[in-house]
Amino acid sequence: MGRRHSLADLSYGLAIGTLAVLALLIIVAPVVIVLTTSFTEGRSLKFPPTGFSLQWYEALFDPSKSRQIHRAVSNSLEVAAWSTAFGVLFGALAALGLARSRNRLARVADSFFMSPLVLPGLTFGLAALMYFTLMGFRPSLNLIIAGHMIVTVPFILRTTAASLSQLDPALNDSSQSLGASWLYTMRRVTLPLIAPGIMAGAFLAFMASIDNVPVSLFLSTARTDMLPIRMWGMMESTLDPRIAAVSGVLITVAFLLMLIMEWTVGLTRRMRE
Repeated sequence: MGRRHSLADLSYGLAIGTLAVLALLIIVAPVVIVLTTSFTEGRSLKFPPTGFSLQWYEALFDPSKSRQIHRAVSNSLEVAAWSTAFGVLFGALAALGLARSRNRLARVADSFFMSPLVLPGLTFGLAALMYFTLMGFRPSLNLIIAGHMIVTVPFILRTTAASLSQLDPALNDSSQSLGASWLYTMRRVTLPLIAPGIMAGAFLAFMASIDNVPVSLFLSTARTDMLPIRMWGMMESTLDPRIAAVSGVLITVAFLLMLIMEWTVGLTRRMRE
């Protein structure tokens, strides 16, 4: 009987291990292919690369050769920064208002705030374009910031609410019983304790904004070119190897930022809460 159980456990472990290795390969293989292709000597995207060279990274960082890419990067960083800042403000306030409430309307409001993550991205981008057009606005950088903010708020709301759920209410009660105002309690007790959750949500929101295609596609113009849209256009027209170089830079920066966030606020733990 014991042998049968041990054989079953071994088979189960082997199956789970095999699936885990396959999942890891599916996730890691595209990243390795892109990074390898970015060092090609060829004039177009091709795997495996014909040789090793840093020419496409040099061309990417050359202001004269990659002016349009630099402008798209600048627009994407500006949109990501502002949408994350506003998202932190509204997402944290929403989490503070909804975390302690047991009202049914609070649950409805929470579902409403999380709905941008459920809706298909293209549907939301088209809806945002139609809505802003009916209001008399034209596509611009400010509209992209507003659209990205709506998409990124759920990340901040969820991680902040998770931090608030682990906050002992006795701490706030003790602060107020000692004569502290609600504003002082918020500034010196609540915010410092939930700051890691807010920072984790801000990181996820920033990365989601950088990578957002649907909203940028519908709300951008020729003057507000965004990095994902620029990369998509380069893929369709010329298969420029600088696309792989841009991807390599993004992968490296995202990995370093993820390590920093994991070290400072425990990003993985915050995402599991």
